[in-house]
Amino acid sequence: MLKRFPRSWTHLFTFVALLLLSLQLKAADMIPAPPQIGATAYLVMDADTGEVLLAKNENERFAPASLTKMMTSYIVEYEIARNNIGEDDMVPVSEKAWRTPGSRMFIREGTQVRLGDLLRGVIIQSGNDASVALAEYIAGGERAFADLMNQHASMLGLKNTQFRNATGLPDPEHYSSPHDLAMIGRALIQRFPEHYSIYSEKYFTYNEIRQPNRNRLLWRDDSVDGIKTGHTDEAGYCLVASAKRDDMRLITVVLGTSSEEARAQETQKLLSYAFRFYRTHKLYNAGQVLNQARVWGGATNQVRLGLDEALSVTIPRGQRDQLGANLDLNPVIKAPIARGQEVGRVVVELAGEEVKSVPLVALEAVPEGGLFKRIWDEIVLFFTSLFK
Repeated sequence: MLKRFPRSWTHLFTFVALLLLSLQLKAADMIPAPPQIGATAYLVMDADTGEVLLAKNENERFAPASLTKMMTSYIVEYEIARNNIGEDDMVPVSEKAWRTPGSRMFIREGTQVRLGDLLRGVIIQSGNDASVALAEYIAGGERAFADLMNQHASMLGLKNTQFRNATGLPDPEHYSSPHDLAMIGRALIQRFPEHYSIYSEKYFTYNEIRQPNRNRLLWRDDSVDGIKTGHTDEAGYCLVASAKRDDMRLITVVLGTSSEEARAQETQKLLSYAFRFYRTHKLYNAGQVLNQARVWGGATNQVRLGLDEALSVTIPRGQRDQLGANLDLNPVIKAPIARGQEVGRVVVELAGEEVKSVPLVALEAVPEGGLFKRIWDEIVLFFTSLFK
């Protein structure tokens, strides 16, 4: 025969069970402190949203070593995309390119090399000789190419980057920051997806010399598919990496580690932590109608509102139900309105705190109405404002 507990004990057991369940749910939403990273500087960025999840010295300026070649390859891919050059172009190899010290693709002076092979030599083999050959082909010389690199850096919004060469060989006026390097990597991934697969290739053979990609994570983690390694005595061992798991892509930067193995291990720590404790949530699609607004003096009285680009946010795991979005509309919207014109903001909040604000735009053009329509709307608007 089962013994029945007094009702008071039953209530106590129920209370304790609910309390434990509540504590478990709260613990599931908690995020532990980030791991200790053995690097001078580091950063983790969500590639889709551009949000920085973890960072140390993210805007400090450091010698980027061969991470410089991300910008070199970016410009090559940029020029290919605009049909200014082609992968089958034959690029002459100068004495300067042939003599450039450091890591090499082993091209030979006086020969011509297919541009697509040089691009792989830069990305996979980190060839300084290939970088200089491409710089000379595109801009006429490495100094002019460095000027081009700085122009692109400005267009990408990089605040702490200055280039003096196409290779990353030491120069006191050649520097970048973890945040800026992540932004270059993000641009490579998003703007030139047709070339991004090169960054995941493990080997490249040229002149009968087979060299491996120095990014060890390509062999250890199937989710890692690029981007670039770097090393000089001044910079230490550096790595910009990217990985995609499910629908979330991260970019990591580690600078100033002690060895090739250390840069791989510290990057793996950052990726494991960020994938485990953060999630990216897509809130709205580009062109999705979010609201309609009154238009004064227009050929029509309403305009549809939405976003030019998809809106996603990256937040700690388990906090999706604390997300909210508000539309902050301009109080008066008058015609004419151009398609894409900003008429307010979409403000995203997490637990009441603003985490993102993006332009709310007109999804269609609204021309001015006729003279009578404009006069009538002005009269209505005037008397409407009196009663607000």
